Amino acid sequence: MKTNQDYKNAALAALRGNWGKAVVATLIYVLLISLITGPTVYTTTKIQSQLTELAATHPTGYQAAALITSPEFVAIQAQSTRASGISTLLEFLVMMPLSLGFLNACRRLLVAGDNNFISNTFRIGFGNYWHKVWGMLLMSILIFLWSLLLIIPGIIKLFSYAMTPFILEENPELGASEAIHRSRMMMRGHKFDLFYLYLSFIGWFLLCLLTAGIGFLWLAPYVDTSLAAFYEDVKSDYALNGGLD
Repeated sequence: MKTNQDYKNAALAALRGNWGKAVVATLIYVLLISLITGPTVYTTTKIQSQLTELAATHPTGYQAAALITSPEFVAIQAQSTRASGISTLLEFLVMMPLSLGFLNACRRLLVAGDNNFISNTFRIGFGNYWHKVWGMLLMSILIFLWSLLLIIPGIIKLFSYAMTPFILEENPELGASEAIHRSRMMMRGHKFDLFYLYLSFIGWFLLCLLTAGIGFLWLAPYVDTSLAAFYEDVKSDYALNGGLD
């Protein structure tokens, strides 16, 4: 396996001369996510404010019991449930494909020098759509279920399944569970390597916070392209060892 600096150097080499397109693509990605989640966040915040105001009028235990059975409380809770459901649905149907598309657009830049970030993000993310949505959804469900045991198993599985977005795009013939399984096989012995790679960006992350988040427009493609380099390395290592399950 290569070093973190090797992955970062490969990412920087691929991004050299392409930072403008990468930043614009990241900005569009962030704006789309904001447009999708913004109304739901606003609605949820408004609902929570209504609940707080309503609860303030029922301070005692007896009145609190009356509160949760009141028509006003039930109606507000129903609104909250709908808002939460819409947010979750949009996350799976739009945000996850966009995330997969952007990640693989970075890989296209790294592997083929294809710097069409914006078109690649949409074309890859929404191509073979339901296959990718189901793959990302299944991966999220499995991570969530492992997290129910304890937080540590959930984190371990998060790293174990991390190569799934690349595999879903590069190997469309594989089913969702097969793609997740292959990621798990690839990441055997490499989960800490990936954790260490993410950890190496902590300084840049803190600097981006000082820029009111603007720096993340540069950091996001840098991290994702480094992750693409990591994927190419673990994929080669997997193939070198026979790709045996």
